[in-house]
Amino acid sequence: MPGCAPTARALDSGTLAFEGQNYRVVHLDLKREHLSLHWRDPQNGQPFSSIETLRQWGEARGQRLLFAANAGIYDRQFAPLGLHVEDGKTVVPLNLAHGNPASGNFSLLPNGVFAVYPDGHAAVRTSAAFKAAGKSAQWATQSGPMLLIDGKLNDQFIDDSSSLKWRSGVCVKTPTEVIFAVSEAPVNFHTFGRLFRDKLGCRDALYLDGSISQLYVDGEGYAGAPAFMVKPYAGIFAVFAKP
Repeated sequence: MPGCAPTARALDSGTLAFEGQNYRVVHLDLKREHLSLHWRDPQNGQPFSSIETLRQWGEARGQRLLFAANAGIYDRQFAPLGLHVEDGKTVVPLNLAHGNPASGNFSLLPNGVFAVYPDGHAAVRTSAAFKAAGKSAQWATQSGPMLLIDGKLNDQFIDDSSSLKWRSGVCVKTPTEVIFAVSEAPVNFHTFGRLFRDKLGCRDALYLDGSISQLYVDGEGYAGAPAFMVKPYAGIFAVFAKP
């Protein structure tokens, strides 16, 4: 926009309408933006739990938080339920257990992994495909279910399902273009999957979480679930401004 400072809109973020609902969508260029994943403060081992705590942690170190989003599904102890890799270190291993009702949507197969690799490229794969590839990630979260697999909706999704929740997800459109999206109102899986396929042009997309899901963009604030719905997060994706 004319007259705005160069840093006024640091990220490609906006509201997108699809089939009568609004979504906040953030495009990240991994050639320009450094995406990282955070669970615990490396100094004291305490979970960050919230985007605001992570923002303050960064601010204390002279790092401005440009973007944040909840990572994958976690358990009742607020620990990642599946794979969690931070800066090349596997904190929680890949979880290939099937059919555990306590796992909720995580066990709605196939589940999957969103990973960023040391060469700066990213991918969304089913958990089985991630294991078969045998490639170590720099940053990774495991969640479920997969929304899209090779351009096809997860065949377990029901078009007119009445299971409506705020939902967040991620896809990798090209090896260095990552798209995060969160619904601004409750939607079902079928609609959310079609957002990634039909509106965003993705071929593989992963559901991150439901009623607690939020995105944060510097200068724009929060989008997604209302604050009273949000519980402590076990993983938070972040982009901090480069020094």
